[in-house]
Amino acid sequence: MSPISSPDGSSPPVRPANSPAGVPTAGSGGTPPRPRPTVDPTEADSGPHLTELAADPTERAIDDDRSAAERATRDLAAQFEDEKPGRVLTGPAGLLLTAAALAVAALALWQVFQPLSQGSKYYLIIFLAGVLPLVFLAYPADLRLRARLRARRRRTENADSVERTENADGPAPLRPTSTRPTVTDWVLAALAVAACLYPVLPIPLGSGGGGYDAFLDRQGLLAPMDLVLGTVLLLLLLEACRRATGWILPAVCLLFLGYGYYGGLLPQSWPVAHAGLDFSQLVDAFYNSDSGFYGTPLDVAASYIVLFTIYGAVLELSGAGRFFVDLSAAAFRRSRTAAGRTAVASGFLLGTVSGSGAATTVSIGAVTWPLLRRAGYPPERAGGMLAAAGVGAILSPPTLGAAAFIIAEYLGVSYLQVLGWATVPTVLYYLGILLAVEIDARRSGVRPVVIDVGSPWRLLARFGYHFASLVAIVVLLAVGVSATRAVVFATLLAVALSFLDRAQRLTAARLVAALVTGVRGVLAVTAVCAAAGIITATTTKTGLGPQAAALLISGAKAATSDPTLVLVLTALLAAVALSLLGLAVPVTASFVIGWVIVGPALIDLGVSAPAVAMFVFYFAVLSEVSPPTALAAVAAAAVTGGRLVPTMWQTLRYALPAYLTPIAFVITPAGLGLLGIGGARRIAFAAVVIALSVAVLAVAAGGWLPGLGPAGAPERVLGVLAGVTLLWLQPVAVTVGVALAAVAAAGVFVRRQSTGRAGRPRAGSSANLREEKP
Repeated sequence: MSPISSPDGSSPPVRPANSPAGVPTAGSGGTPPRPRPTVDPTEADSGPHLTELAADPTERAIDDDRSAAERATRDLAAQFEDEKPGRVLTGPAGLLLTAAALAVAALALWQVFQPLSQGSKYYLIIFLAGVLPLVFLAYPADLRLRARLRARRRRTENADSVERTENADGPAPLRPTSTRPTVTDWVLAALAVAACLYPVLPIPLGSGGGGYDAFLDRQGLLAPMDLVLGTVLLLLLLEACRRATGWILPAVCLLFLGYGYYGGLLPQSWPVAHAGLDFSQLVDAFYNSDSGFYGTPLDVAASYIVLFTIYGAVLELSGAGRFFVDLSAAAFRRSRTAAGRTAVASGFLLGTVSGSGAATTVSIGAVTWPLLRRAGYPPERAGGMLAAAGVGAILSPPTLGAAAFIIAEYLGVSYLQVLGWATVPTVLYYLGILLAVEIDARRSGVRPVVIDVGSPWRLLARFGYHFASLVAIVVLLAVGVSATRAVVFATLLAVALSFLDRAQRLTAARLVAALVTGVRGVLAVTAVCAAAGIITATTTKTGLGPQAAALLISGAKAATSDPTLVLVLTALLAAVALSLLGLAVPVTASFVIGWVIVGPALIDLGVSAPAVAMFVFYFAVLSEVSPPTALAAVAAAAVTGGRLVPTMWQTLRYALPAYLTPIAFVITPAGLGLLGIGGARRIAFAAVVIALSVAVLAVAAGGWLPGLGPAGAPERVLGVLAGVTLLWLQPVAVTVGVALAAVAAAGVFVRRQSTGRAGRPRAGSSANLREEKP
């Protein structure tokens, strides 16, 4: 969860340790007021980090309003996350969750420096036993139709309302159906503990049990008790995913489960048919193999993601998020396009510490939408900009989305290499958005907005230490420190530096809150990653990956026999498949499914594994801005009050280059230069050519060439052809693309000249006289 800030310069309040990011703290009382739409110049120079405890009742009341605005923004962000908002637990349940979360955090930190001697799988078993029961306590079942319809209606009202004014209240928080776990929740939590710990309990249970080594010895020939508890764990994981993310992912898992069980009944002439697996073989693959529940996705969640969510929570409470937004505003405060540039830069900087597109969208929107509105941006266009900038959070180093860590594990490379692969594409992504902002400013007549936030150098001098932990991660990775140790050291550095600001110092209570918040942030991810083992294990046991790859390639070969065109068509089919898949499941699950189904097809055609992995990763991420779901666009519409569908199309326009750039990864070897592979010359060539492609596509999408004027339909068509041709990254294709771009620019120039002559008034006319007045 990214840090949330309000436009008045306030700092995030400390949530209770057992409170999820998306649920209001106790005592908020009703619907919080909407964040104020302007920046208070009296507080701009000092920045929000200098806010001290109010000394008089008036200042305390203002601080209460700010805290309420913060809660309103967090409530809104939670409604558009991949996971649902959870409960606020109080009393014994809250204490139990806090204690269990602290134990999980301590175990994760202990594993970094003193790994358990029994091996990584033993650690994963213990980790899942600590996390899975908390899912049933933290997330309500929400099976009542009326409650679900009410939640859906509230989300729709937040997204579609166009009656917001500067004095209107913000959206009502999506409250959980219950603040206390039910008896059923406690029973499921107890079953989760038993099913998870069964493999390591040294207690004989009939022909089963007997401890960890005995459990491993029964791999391939499970005892009846193994089969029973493995089935229980399977059902519990499906229910945990349903509670945390909705019905889609469990349905996909059941589809794979059904394929594994009934696939033997398919006609053997079908490419996807297999010999068939009985239920005990499937449970064995899920429960007692390295590709099932305790496979790479769960390993990533337990070894990396939990540490990075703790790090993100520490940065949030230390005030780093607000500093990044202030710095963005200060850097562009005198620019004509200050409002748009601030939104984009804020998304990039917040993305360095956040792995959530929708939450980052709400974070920057709460601060920059008032500025965008004053500048004259329509709600839909502003929403598109915010959504596109927010989704970049999942693409921005050094804390990419969870799928990036899975890439490192699947390919057996360091996380630093994955960061290197993501650097140039991230820069190109934000370049496209910035160009779109500049084009919109000139095409739509955006008004300049003065942002009085003081000097950026003053902000850097006072609060620039917030960058230190981010730099520390990269430096430590570069000198060979593991990613897990690097993030722990960076977290400790962030804790120490927080004491430089008295209002944001991480005392013992705040540090406990950060640890518990970090663990709560990984609950849904853990359920998704463990359930993804159903997909990977089924694919491995049935051989579905190679079969699907052959089917995909044969579909491309049915259209052409040219090897180059086969590769291009396969890449396009894969892109469409990944985009559709991402509409239904979270990014992490989308990547896992795409890697095991689509990845082998591209690898079989000679594409390198890093290029395939990043290709799948980017299209999994872009599902957050893809209609008709587009969670980030829905979140942005809720912030701006714009119409939902037009906001989605505006988001698509801003992010258009990002959909085409990953194609360059796989259709030509020169595309590896975009991932920083192949030497300085290849990297520079690929970066410059694709930057030109992004620029041309931005002009084509926006219909305006900065410095010349509007582009007509012919010039825009030529621009699209030029941008697509440049993706090929071969000398002939680049030459053709540059020529097409030059012709398009010449067409814009000629159009401007002809328009200028047609609209120029005659000498001595009244219009001319009016223009000559001072």
